[in-house]
Amino acid sequence: MRAFHKLSQGLRDERAKAAAPAVPDSTRIETTGVLAASPAQTLYMKKIKQHRRLVLFIQVFLLVFIIAAWEICSDVGLLNSFIFSSPSRMIKSAAELYHDGNLLGHIGITLAETFGSFLLVAVFTILIAVLLWWNQTFSEILEPYFVILNSLPKSAMAPIFIVWLGNNMKTIIITAISLAVFGSILNLYTSFISTDPDKIKLIKTLHGSRIDCLTKVILPLNLPSILSILKVDIGLCLIGVVIGEFLAAKQGLGYLIIYGSQVLR
Repeated sequence: MRAFHKLSQGLRDERAKAAAPAVPDSTRIETTGVLAASPAQTLYMKKIKQHRRLVLFIQVFLLVFIIAAWEICSDVGLLNSFIFSSPSRMIKSAAELYHDGNLLGHIGITLAETFGSFLLVAVFTILIAVLLWWNQTFSEILEPYFVILNSLPKSAMAPIFIVWLGNNMKTIIITAISLAVFGSILNLYTSFISTDPDKIKLIKTLHGSRIDCLTKVILPLNLPSILSILKVDIGLCLIGVVIGEFLAAKQGLGYLIIYGSQVLR
């Protein structure tokens, strides 16, 4: 009797399973906590990867093409290799400097000065832009001065910095900072005051403070602008460091450039 009961229960279970609707594969996967990509999503991701590979290939191809064309034009005489140099001559000169033990030291000094000045520029830019946004009167007073300072020829100011600060690394870093900081402050401040005012009104409606407006709206929404400005600043700092090394250095890439021009190397 007990065996008959178990057999009847098994038959009922089989009928229930047969009558139950089939569960889609995606649903089964979702119940286990793993999401399955649909064919459309898979195709989209494949196109994204193909696009990135194409962009990378074209970038590498352009670099190789420019270097090869430069070398060929120097070899056949279309460019004067003594004046315009060539990739092979540059590599040979770099190898000689490396074997002499000078190249890595000069590169390290220039990079240290560049990153040091870039860090100071980033800190000053964000802090002063926040202060200008925080106090409208403060910004109205100082904005014309930042415009004037940004318009000054920074390379012409480098000799004055040497007189003020001496012939040392401090002069080089100040030159790099002066080249980048004023324009960055003006651009970031303009981005801050152009932020959607409705979002700021929403924070104030919810009884948020000015700190809340800064941390919840201004800085998060302007993060792309901050990163874009910093990407420009790193290049400007390198230019400023090299300019400073032209005039006030005995080491660094700027010094090597001046030395190479003097000996026609």
